[in-house]
Amino acid sequence: MTAPIPHSASRPAPATTGPERAAPDDRPEGRSARQPSCGWAAPLGTGELAAEITVQLSRRLSRVRLHGFRPQPPAPTLVAVAHGSRDRRALPVVRALLDRVRALRPGLPVRLGHVELNRPLLSDTLAELRGEAVLVPLLFGRGYHVTHDLPAALAAAPHLTGRIATPLGPHTLLAEALHGRLLEAGFPPDPGPRTAVVLAAAGSRSPQSAQDTARIAQLLSARLGGLPVQPAFAHSAPASDGAPPTVADAVRALTARGHDQLAVAACFTAPGRFATRCAEAAPGIAAAPLGDHPALARLVLHRYDQALLARTGSDSERTRAATVAV
Repeated sequence: MTAPIPHSASRPAPATTGPERAAPDDRPEGRSARQPSCGWAAPLGTGELAAEITVQLSRRLSRVRLHGFRPQPPAPTLVAVAHGSRDRRALPVVRALLDRVRALRPGLPVRLGHVELNRPLLSDTLAELRGEAVLVPLLFGRGYHVTHDLPAALAAAPHLTGRIATPLGPHTLLAEALHGRLLEAGFPPDPGPRTAVVLAAAGSRSPQSAQDTARIAQLLSARLGGLPVQPAFAHSAPASDGAPPTVADAVRALTARGHDQLAVAACFTAPGRFATRCAEAAPGIAAAPLGDHPALARLVLHRYDQALLARTGSDSERTRAATVAV
């Protein structure tokens, strides 16, 4: 005769074997780990899932200690490369972002370097380092700074084994951060058919930068349920390059198409001249720069991990942006 099944109240609680909880700084205060900023439950996208897996794997591997094996060498320094700005608000915002990155990956050496206008300059930061470094540009496309200035900075620091990560855009985590800042600025969770968004970016003469900005706009549109998102630059670029319009031109074009409820999403890391110019061109909602948004901090670490996983050499190949499909 089969023994009776014990009542659930007397059954011992099963041991928890699921994944460890995310660190508090891994998400905005008051939100669950997988609840998007708009308040409705949605599955993780492919890029977000890959980034989350990378973070969890890195945390677990950092705790592994095998008997008889030598300790692993220290992790390469993550050098976050910001553009720099004369706006006094910029530097504290960038530092807050890096503080969040450090909180997500305790023990990882994280340094800051600027292309221009702010200290520490990238050249000074690299001069102080030894060993390996991964340059993570806090930029959103393959413009001149990424393709020329960063490789030149590494070439001028032959004492380092350096790698350059891809810029922060395009990526679904970037779309998450942009969406979050829009909601904070008052963007409706359920926008109507007359609503549209202008994606404001710094801009570049590089056709690759224009392509990256267009792709970011597509990812943001997908996150907004197909809402029109028009990429735009803070300044005009030669039409032959196929560059997006200025923010003011994009606003006029969308208004002519019947979209009279417009918002401007700021694809900028920190406040500055371009971010201010784009916000002033907004007829309605103007989102703040991304700053220390949790999704942006996760994206910085994701780009760092990608660069380490990619095959890079000690010759000129190391100065090219490392890319891993996600």
